[in-house]
Amino acid sequence: MNDETREWIDAPALHMPAGNIDHLMAAATFAKAVGFLAQSFVAGYASAPRASALFATQQRWLLCLAALSQHYGADGAGMSRRSIAQSALRHLIASRNTAYAFFDEVLKYGIVLPTAERDLPSEVVAPSPGALAILVQWCDMHLAALDHIDAGSRSERFRAAPERMLPLLMPRLSDGLLANPHVRMPGPLYRIFAWTDAGGLLMDRLVAGIDRQSPQPGGHLTDVITIAQLARAFNLSRAHTSRKFAEAEAIGGIGWSGRRGYSPLWISHGFFSEYAMMQARKLLIFQAAFAAVEAEGSAY
Repeated sequence: MNDETREWIDAPALHMPAGNIDHLMAAATFAKAVGFLAQSFVAGYASAPRASALFATQQRWLLCLAALSQHYGADGAGMSRRSIAQSALRHLIASRNTAYAFFDEVLKYGIVLPTAERDLPSEVVAPSPGALAILVQWCDMHLAALDHIDAGSRSERFRAAPERMLPLLMPRLSDGLLANPHVRMPGPLYRIFAWTDAGGLLMDRLVAGIDRQSPQPGGHLTDVITIAQLARAFNLSRAHTSRKFAEAEAIGGIGWSGRRGYSPLWISHGFFSEYAMMQARKLLIFQAAFAAVEAEGSAY
């Protein structure tokens, strides 16, 4: 048993072996669940580009989790410029100034709003209704992916009472994701994209476009042909996107199946494995958190 499997082996679960990442990834339906997640992330961006962009780089996604850990935290301190920066420093996510800039941006664009609660300091903010809707959607995507793997009904149960379940689920999710060093710092191919503007979306689009009917030796063929096609889809510069692809190509993560720019791109098994491993780590934390919430509810 590897260290990562041992780390999560005691996590409560529904239907699947508790916390065993190897068992999860070996499931016959796991690859389809990963494809479902990638397609859901791309669709989510299309429906709400500005808010979804917060999840599109690794650092900003982690800062979102740091913010949510404060909003839903048991200490009642709430989400503020100062508390987000402290959480970011504690988890080695970002500098204080970067966390401050992130807070200022989400406040400027109305993703968080000043709270009207009298017993909280004036600097405390809360997610806007639109941001909460996206958060519910994000949770539901992952629960639905788990259901794809084991034919469960978590998504249906969550959607039946999201207002009740979200405050119970999010503390476990944000703390579990932030505490996992493999989630905070994934593999080298994943990092090439994940730490740059909309890099997560570039990976999502490549994985979402995998052609499972045309397997490639050593990799997966996609429906993406040109870098310009991807850059336009996510409002990125072609030069920026090309640099990221060149880095990934240099270490064997991607390539063209024929003439560059005129044939489908492929991604290596290693690239897909890193992406899939990241989703598996998240799904195990979702699995454990959801099971704990339901177990807690059944105790009353």
